[in-house]
Amino acid sequence: MAKVLYERDGRIARITLNRPEVLNAIDDDVPPELAAAVERADTDENVHVIILSGAGRAFCAGYDLMHYAQLKGTNEITQSMPWDPMKDYTFMMRNTEQFMSLFRSKRPVICKVHGFAVAGGSDIALCSDIVVMAEDARIGYMPTRVWGCPTTAMWVYRLGAEKAKRMLFTGDKIDGREAERLGLVLKAVPAGELDEGVESLARRMASVPQNQLMMQKLMVNQALSNMGLHTTQMIATVFDGITRHSPEGLNFKRRAEEKGWKHAVDERDQGTFDWTSYEPIKANR
Repeated sequence: MAKVLYERDGRIARITLNRPEVLNAIDDDVPPELAAAVERADTDENVHVIILSGAGRAFCAGYDLMHYAQLKGTNEITQSMPWDPMKDYTFMMRNTEQFMSLFRSKRPVICKVHGFAVAGGSDIALCSDIVVMAEDARIGYMPTRVWGCPTTAMWVYRLGAEKAKRMLFTGDKIDGREAERLGLVLKAVPAGELDEGVESLARRMASVPQNQLMMQKLMVNQALSNMGLHTTQMIATVFDGITRHSPEGLNFKRRAEEKGWKHAVDERDQGTFDWTSYEPIKANR
């Protein structure tokens, strides 16, 4: 079954993350399937606007830690030591570039967030042009506490330096109301009004000629590129690999293997565990 769904409804393309049993968590297949769906919309002359959403109870709960953290041994995200930073960079930059297909798309992308858009899920959401959240939905990048750096770096481009630091220094999750207040998302609406709010905005955009929409998006995106977006993403993606192979990052992986990823995440996010004092992970486990 496809992990990213695509359909067209008149001038609106609908892309849906489709792993509802794990809150649409990201595995190896989701990024390329997402990029392929965006390419499909870009090459359809009938599509003016894309709506991106998640099936089930959430938009996206980030990377699938059941696979990447809890399963014993190494994988694409945690190598044996000594690790190869460029091997890690190659894998993670591929994902970053595939998330950024939303940013580069010739069509405006509206992201509809319900439930959660956290960790890597926030990377996907913030690559969209416009984010509309349910008031009770939650967004944040908790892995900045241990085991991550947001590779798309879109937090700083949406919030500015000080507010981005506030979010990334704490790894806090905030609800839709706070996200709107900070300027992270366009707006937050009551959960029961989310679908119609997004549909109304998409219909309004869809009444504009494709070439007009494309020119406005290219112009705004070029301003962000002039601010060093690509270079910042390169640094962020390298740093993301370092966070997972630091002593604390390796100990987080070991804790997840021993206690389960939910236990490790809870300790990390609550600040109840000293990752520096945990017994160091062994090389070549």
